Amino acid sequence: TEEEKEKKKKKKKGGGGGGAGGGEEVEEEEPDESMLDWWSKYFASIETMKEQLRQQEAAAAEAEEKEEMEIGEGSKAQVKNKDKDKDKSKVPKDDKKKKQQPVPELPEKKNKQKIDELKVFNKELESEFDNFEDWLHTFNLLRGKIGDNDDNATEEERIVGRFKGSMCVYKVPLPDDISKEAGYDPTFGMFQGIPSNDPINVLVRVYVIRATDLHPADINGKADPYIAIKLGKTDIKDKENYISKQLNPVFGKSFDIEATFPMESMLTVAVYDWDLVGTDDLIGETKIDLENRFYSKHRATCGVSQTYSIHGYNTWRDPMKPSQILSKLCKEGKVDGPHFGPGGRVKVANRVFTGPTEIEDENGQKKPTDEHLALAVLRHWEDIPRAGCRLVPEHVETRPLLNPDKPGIEQ
Repeated sequence: TEEEKEKKKKKKKGGGGGGAGGGEEVEEEEPDESMLDWWSKYFASIETMKEQLRQQEAAAAEAEEKEEMEIGEGSKAQVKNKDKDKDKSKVPKDDKKKKQQPVPELPEKKNKQKIDELKVFNKELESEFDNFEDWLHTFNLLRGKIGDNDDNATEEERIVGRFKGSMCVYKVPLPDDISKEAGYDPTFGMFQGIPSNDPINVLVRVYVIRATDLHPADINGKADPYIAIKLGKTDIKDKENYISKQLNPVFGKSFDIEATFPMESMLTVAVYDWDLVGTDDLIGETKIDLENRFYSKHRATCGVSQTYSIHGYNTWRDPMKPSQILSKLCKEGKVDGPHFGPGGRVKVANRVFTGPTEIEDENGQKKPTDEHLALAVLRHWEDIPRAGCRLVPEHVETRPLLNPDKPGIEQ
């Protein structure tokens, strides 16, 4: 709006530096920090994601043309073509993560904008990290069938609970190479460094950003969606904030829930259709096993962001600072380090990482810090021998909404 532009100009003027003309030019080149928020970051990330999709599609089309030319005009070409189309619809989904790493992001970023980005997964986080079953597997416990009427009951209806566990068969005493490599005490076997079994209290914060292509629920071909969240005894229905006549609502909401693992660990996020008369219909829901995320060594609790900053739109959100997370990971994985040295270097196991050693606070004062260095290690934790694994980055995940009445069909 005009008003905001005026404000921006004034800010630029107040900040000392040229007249309004000069101010305006600067504004076009780089976004004003105070105007940025999480959404700027989100939309910048979405743009990057779309760009990568476009490149992939172009590459796929090019490869297809090449192939067709090589094969010639025979029936073979047609068969191939059909298969290709089928694959193509799948390609962007599976390939996105593979393609995302090698693309050198930095040079492009410098000349365009300096907005930090996060990772947008176009599927559930679980599918990206093996269901977070890195040491704990989940098995459904099913009720036995009684009589004929249970024969057609779906497996879902027969679930009475879940068993989580891990089984390990190994030779006793442990062979030397294993006990050495794993840093284990051979008398205790393989189950070491496993969290205790006591109930723990956690604070769960759920951010719901938006829903896309919802299934129409009303006669007018639209829906009036609102969010409902369920975890243990907590049941939140955000009814008064429904979004009228919209199949692509942007919610932008956050909910805080206190819970106790293991009793309350299955989080349900649902989207309902608000109705003036009668009951509200469920459009679809998604279930998230929080316990698996919490205990996973991929650290799926908050997500490691790209940079460490203590103010502004990009403030570090994790309750632990990078250096604390790093020391904890090193201690638990029995890894030597971290050793912070002079000249912006840090050594972990036999790897050396470098990074900036100063941070600016709100007033532009520079202070020495090890956090950037620690973060550099966390972002490359999978390179650390033996204990390393990929840590979940700061992200947004996309989950399908399913409705029990229409099994298997995304809503």
